[in-house]
Amino acid sequence: MSERRVTLAAVTGAHGVTGEVRLKLFSESFESFRAFKSFEANGRTLTLKAAKATPKGVIARFAEVPDRNAAEALRGTQLTVDRDTLPPLGEGEYYHFDLIGLAVESDAGKPLGKVAAVENFGAGDVIEIERPDGKRFMVPLRPEAVPHWDDQRMVVSAVFVD
Repeated sequence: MSERRVTLAAVTGAHGVTGEVRLKLFSESFESFRAFKSFEANGRTLTLKAAKATPKGVIARFAEVPDRNAAEALRGTQLTVDRDTLPPLGEGEYYHFDLIGLAVESDAGKPLGKVAAVENFGAGDVIEIERPDGKRFMVPLRPEAVPHWDDQRMVVSAVFVD
């Protein structure tokens, strides 16, 4: 297994008195979260016994969390899985976290910085690039703006560089 951990959810608090917790999901969907049966949480393993989606978010029960006090102690805890356990990607698909930290250069070969974030404001993914001086700029993740990337670097068309 790899050493790369991916956060799929975070505990936002206790729910009820029997050890259930409220979760904020970072996975693509509730179903993709439920596909995992165990998570690393602050150096310990939590085994998912049950989870349900509600209008106010996800409620989960873990085998190792017997009561409200134990559930409340998990507030703020990130639930992670190993990167290698994620489903394989199809052609043209990517996980946002795989792009974070990639070196970025222009199509003319000029170093621009590193990918700092991947955002989506509704019209598609946007890459936020941090220059060495700390200033940031954004580029749409479309072929005309980002003609190439791999697991080592991302190339941005000079037309999109400010």
